[in-house]
Amino acid sequence: MRTKLLYLRQLTLTIFVTIFVLSGCATQDSDFADPQDPLEDFNRAIFDFNDALDRAILEPLSRGYNAITPEPVNRSVTNFFDNLQDINSTINSLLQLKFDSAADSFTRVVINSSLGIGGLFDVASDLRIERNVEDFGQTLGFWGVQTGPYIVIPLLGPSSARDSVGLVVDWYADPVNHIHDNTLRRSLRALNIIDSRADLLNASKILNQAALDPYAFIRDAYLQKRKSQVLDGNLNSE
Repeated sequence: MRTKLLYLRQLTLTIFVTIFVLSGCATQDSDFADPQDPLEDFNRAIFDFNDALDRAILEPLSRGYNAITPEPVNRSVTNFFDNLQDINSTINSLLQLKFDSAADSFTRVVINSSLGIGGLFDVASDLRIERNVEDFGQTLGFWGVQTGPYIVIPLLGPSSARDSVGLVVDWYADPVNHIHDNTLRRSLRALNIIDSRADLLNASKILNQAALDPYAFIRDAYLQKRKSQVLDGNLNSE
């Protein structure tokens, strides 16, 4: 328990210090082309660092994972972590007063955790129960908290001032982080990271081939996606 709380404090401190430092930088230099990205020089440096780390470690591991993992097993791993995420979606749907979505997410958890054998099989989707992904960043946006400056967080990737705060709450809400066995908890974290990266291998290949500026492409796609998620796809409602 003490180790878990220490990790949470470190994560919270890192994110809030990053936001504080970046906010200070933003007041000193406002000559960037995109007003949503006043920290572009800093963000590009972190983006390059994350990209180099990905190419050196995560991408090779993910390719190896895909090579040795049968597709049904790969799919079941993804289903397992999606089922855990549905727990967080249930909570955040309730916080956003989306009771129908909360009911769907909760029903998915019950069905997939039981009939789906701990979430390894997505029985709920077969029953046409819609999956709604909600997080605390979206909840803050629902209640009117502005996005704030775009931020690239070391190791974690694209975010914003608002979503960085949401990350802390979502981290604590993740059931994996409440597992007392350190070896099991860390193994599940690593498996989730590698499985998620493996699912994006084709997308990253297309990005590298098609985008003249991958940084700008990812930034614009992220901000547009988050806006759509907060507004439930109603981009004309602002």
